[in-house]
Amino acid sequence: MGFEQLAELKKQLAAARAEAAPAAKPVTQPGAKPARKPSPPRRAASRADAKPAADARPAADARPVDPVVKSIGKLQKRFPNAFPKNPAPKLPLKVGIFEDLVVHAKELSLSEAELRDAIKTWCRGSRYWKCLVEGAARVDVTGGETGKVTAQEAAGAQRLQAHRAGRGAAKAAAASADASAHAAGAEVAPGDAAGQAAAAPQADALSQPQTTSTETPAAESTMPPAAPSATAEA
Repeated sequence: MGFEQLAELKKQLAAARAEAAPAAKPVTQPGAKPARKPSPPRRAASRADAKPAADARPAADARPVDPVVKSIGKLQKRFPNAFPKNPAPKLPLKVGIFEDLVVHAKELSLSEAELRDAIKTWCRGSRYWKCLVEGAARVDVTGGETGKVTAQEAAGAQRLQAHRAGRGAAKAAAASADASAHAAGAEVAPGDAAGQAAAAPQADALSQPQTTSTETPAAESTMPPAAPSATAEA
């Protein structure tokens, strides 16, 4: 056998052994961590999927807005010079301003009843009573001056403020008496302390000498003075 034939035979044998041998495993270095399998891509939540979840939230915490508050908001937006927003002080309104506002009822999308309730609520409370000072200018829907606050109207507003302050003080005294009674271990039914607080001035009055008079003092009216548009200014 010649040299060339022997070399050809070796090549054939080597090729046969290579085909019969199993696939070689990749050589890993000692201490190397095995490669992690790629995780499948996460599906991004679309806005369409997230919207039903947001809509499904209960609306129990949402408090309904008083319709009168909405009506006053419309007046403040349309006539800011006559109905300023808090904390700006209120202004004495023109006597008869309701009739002026009825003309704008359709524009404001308010009925006459809604306008009347809005005016009554606006003219009720310390923030309005404080502006009723003798000689203060009354304003129309545009904020223009029209008339003055009289001394009688100013005095009526002061009586209303004093009446409200007295009621607040009485409630505070009753609450304090209830707290003191419970702290002392006494069982007092709700309202008993208030009744005791109210009875004390009556007992003092009975103990004082009674005087006679030929005149009966006129009862102080708790109604507000000079109501705009025939409604009570409160």
